[in-house]
This record gives sequence, structure tokens and C-alpha cells, in this order.
Amino acid sequence: MPTPPIRTHASEKRVAESSETTQEADSREHERCPECHGRLIVDDEHAETVCEDCGLVVEEGEIDRGPEWRAFDATEKSEKSRVGAPTTNMMHDQGLSTTIGWQDKDAYGRSLSSRQRQKMQRLRKWNERFRTRNSRERNLKQALGEIDRMASALGLPETVREMASVIYRRALEDDLLPGRSIEGVATASLYAAARQNGTPRSLDEIAAVSRVERSEVARTYRYVARELGLEMEPADPEHYVPRFASDLDLSDETERRARELLTTAKETGSHSGKSPVGLAAAAVYAGALLTNETVTQNEVSEVANISEVTIRNRYHELLEAEEGVASSR
Repeated sequence: MPTPPIRTHASEKRVAESSETTQEADSREHERCPECHGRLIVDDEHAETVCEDCGLVVEEGEIDRGPEWRAFDATEKSEKSRVGAPTTNMMHDQGLSTTIGWQDKDAYGRSLSSRQRQKMQRLRKWNERFRTRNSRERNLKQALGEIDRMASALGLPETVREMASVIYRRALEDDLLPGRSIEGVATASLYAAARQNGTPRSLDEIAAVSRVERSEVARTYRYVARELGLEMEPADPEHYVPRFASDLDLSDETERRARELLTTAKETGSHSGKSPVGLAAAAVYAGALLTNETVTQNEVSEVANISEVTIRNRYHELLEAEEGVASSR
């Protein structure tokens, strides 16, 4: 009886390597044309695999995994898409629940009868109750609605609203709301999100659209930032300049000069301990003077929501710092 061959680790490794080499060769052979050994390409439009050199159709009738409709612009594509809206933290249920429309019409646009309208009203009521099943969800729904309202009034982008919603959710999970109003924590979350996102708004602007006093907003903001460990850099005056210049309809040259004045103030340290809003407003006014644009201190003070005295004091300091740097050079 013949003795079976002895299998060693080295022989098994050689067998495995040769098997892999054979599979790779078969795979490369499959990617080549069987007639001329040219490269194969996939024609998605005709659902075929063809040779790039001789044009031989190797496979046909492939599965088209794309949509069966055509869209010629982004709007048409979004209208024909069959998926729902993406999840968002700006809604208490992250947008996963169903909403019953308020229009009392059917799918064909016809008005519903009185009996059907009463039925739809009851369905809306129960749907709303199911969406907010407990006090936490009702709290979250009210707060996120306030954040969206204030952000719209302040012209803040959607990224800030999303970030403010996340901060409020963290405050709610960490049980920071007892003893504080929902509106106060929501306003503080929006103020913190605006600063973190680089589109800050002053406390006076935030308080103007909020339902709580400025002192409560400041107090709640300090508490939330401390408890959640939010890393906040000091507000940069340059972040306010584009908005002020846009509201005053000033030129790009004026905005550039205002930024240069603020950069010089940072280099000399004359900005330390001063309000960033006041510095930005004074820089815009000083930049307008240097570019011979007509703007009054009263107009700048109304846009920035600060006093004219602050603008007068700060713009003199900015110009002096600019002259000091220029003379030293």
C-alpha cells in the first residue's frame, strides 16, 4: 500500500499561494475579452459589458440598479426621490414620525366632506399625542421650536440650529433644566452654538428675539457652558464685520480696511478687555472714513446695537494703533 505524502506547513502554504495565483489569473482572464484579450468596460446605458478594442458584447441584460425615472435638475431629482427626509436633531423625534397635513383635501385636490374633515381632525389630534408621549418629548418639542424661531429671526444658518439642538439635548440628558426655564436654556444653547460656529450674535441681539431677559440668558449660558464643558474661544471682532458692512451697504474696500484695523489692534494688544461688538462697529466706521464712504455714527450704532459714545472712543483707539504701527515701520 503506497505511503500517503507528508503534508507540512510549507507545502500547505505553497498550495494556498498557487491557488490564489490561479484565482487571480482567472479573474484577470475574466476581465479580458475572450476574442482579442482587450479590456472590458461596462456600458450602463445599454446594460452591457463590451470589449473596448473590438466591441464584442460579452454580457448583456445586466441589472440596472439606478432609478427608473430621469431627472434633469436638482429640484426634479428631489421631487422624484422615494426616500424620506434625512434625520435631523432640530425635531424632537428627529423627523422619523408621520405628519398629517392641515389641508382638508384628498389626493386629487378635492375638498373633503364635513364628516371626513372631522375624522381627519381627530386623526391629527391623536397623531400629535402619539408624537409627544411623555414630558421629556414635550419639553424637547417646545425648546426646539423656540430655537428655530429665534434662529430664523437672527438669520442664522441651519448648521447653527443643528448645533444648538444638540447642545440643548445634552443639557436635557444631563438634567440641567430643573430650576431654569425652557426658553432660557434654549436661548443659551443658540448663543453658544452661534459662537462655536463662527457666526456670533451679541447678547443684546439674542435677548431681543428671546422671551427671557438678557441677565437670565447670560447666567444660563455660563451655567450650561460650564456643566457641559463647552470650549468657547473669545469672540473675534472680525466675525461681526461682514454683517455690519452688509447691513450698512458698504463696499468691500471698507470691509477690508476694517479688518486691517482689527488685525493691527490684535497685534498691539489694544483690543484686550474691550467688547468685540464695539470694536467691530468702530472698525467699520473708521474703515468707511478711510475709504471716503458716507456713514454716520448713528447708523452704525443702530446696526450694532451699541452707543455712539462707544464708537467714538473705540475708533480713535483703532486709528491711533494704526498710526503707531505705521510710524514704527
